[in-house]
Amino acid sequence: MRRFATDKTRRLISGLTQSLPSFSSSSSVAGSSVAAMSSSSSSITNPSPVTVESINPKVLKCEYAVRGEIVTHAQHLQQELQEQPGSHPFDEILYCNIGNPQSLGQQPITFFREVLALCDHPSILDRDETHALFSSDSVERAWQILDQIPGRATGAYSHSQGVKGLRDSIAEGIAARDGFPANGDDIFLTDGASPAVHMMMQLLIRSEKDGILCPIPQYPLYSASIALHGGSLVPYFLDEATGWGLEISDVKKQLEDARSKGLTVRALVVINPGNPTGQVLAEDNQRAIVEFCKKEGLVLLADEVYQENIYVDDKKFHSFKKIARSMGYGEDDISLVSYQSVSKGYYGECGKRGGYMEVTGFSADIREQIYKVASVNLCSNIGGQILASLVMNPPKVGDESYEPFIAERDGILSSLARRAKTLEDAFNSLEGVTCNKAEGAMYLFPRFQLPQKAIKAAEAVKAAPDAFYARRLLDATGIVLVPGSGFGQVLFWMI
Repeated sequence: MRRFATDKTRRLISGLTQSLPSFSSSSSVAGSSVAAMSSSSSSITNPSPVTVESINPKVLKCEYAVRGEIVTHAQHLQQELQEQPGSHPFDEILYCNIGNPQSLGQQPITFFREVLALCDHPSILDRDETHALFSSDSVERAWQILDQIPGRATGAYSHSQGVKGLRDSIAEGIAARDGFPANGDDIFLTDGASPAVHMMMQLLIRSEKDGILCPIPQYPLYSASIALHGGSLVPYFLDEATGWGLEISDVKKQLEDARSKGLTVRALVVINPGNPTGQVLAEDNQRAIVEFCKKEGLVLLADEVYQENIYVDDKKFHSFKKIARSMGYGEDDISLVSYQSVSKGYYGECGKRGGYMEVTGFSADIREQIYKVASVNLCSNIGGQILASLVMNPPKVGDESYEPFIAERDGILSSLARRAKTLEDAFNSLEGVTCNKAEGAMYLFPRFQLPQKAIKAAEAVKAAPDAFYARRLLDATGIVLVPGSGFGQVLFWMI
């Protein structure tokens, strides 16, 4: 696995440093890019009852850059490589557009997969050979979990918030992490964190007059979900010069400006560690954010899915719930929603679609409405629910799986840290490129100084310069980046 990941990193650095698109001929750049930036479509002879003009305009407004036009084109190139090997100057597509660790060779945590396998195939639990193949604590954990699932079947529906015993297990993990009590009834298990974000947007947004404060650069899930639910994004800007710091004075200015325009700002989104910027908030900064939300009557939406991904010794993750409780704010003092996912961290189980939100500081009647929204989707998948409970309640000291688990976890995190530093150094060695230190998460967000010829070529085909460059880079190297414009920040790229 390590060799596979290392080879990918080397290829990425080589592609970025040796095969960057050339802009020596403006006419050839513009000419080739007209075709490149246009989307292909087949002609339809019979009129369709559904047209672009007749669909929900909120869908048209919604954009999700990490799975956008660049990625669609990459998939076409991948198909061409499969059908015609050697048809491009590279032999594979390297997807750096999204945090998808196992697609790049990261191995799953053994204990997690053993428990999942046993829960999915409980008939083997009593076999003698099972105890030779699986650790004793994975067998024990599987029995514990199955006893909590209706019919002991992972193919059955669960409670719409998730299996009660699994939610209680997650609450135990939260309490151990934060040092403050947690309640399983506050947990809503979802298919990854994204549905939980949508649920809260559905709850909070009534019309375009409702605004949500979001960081810029921001993970486009937030801008997309706000658009889909008909609200207004109220941007506040992270400061590149201070390592993508969050200045409360700027957030306050944006809030006041939005209110002066007639918007009712409902919530503040904070992503910590940052996506796509990779910064880790300082504890005093978090306290200021909590105080600001309390004073202004805002719901604090805390995206904390990268809480395990911290790569610098002088930074540590603190949940916003822990910060709020340490400031003396109790359950009823501040409305807080914390998101977690099995897709990130050292686990990287993106395809298993597990996650949750912890909802605190809401009245009983509002919690009933949140439950109603959750119940529309019946429940999240049981496998993802199990994984979420394992992530928050992994093997403990004395368990048979503990030492192998620690070795796997620490090996993955140290590998991620090494690769982040390697790429950071590589970017900063390039002419016209600057990149802040990678403190956490899974991404770097470098700034590129494009020549005027490239910018003019992009303008000629009505493309954002960073999207134009990302397309050219893909065609030249097979490397997929996300244009910073998709995160609200032009002339940056997320990798």
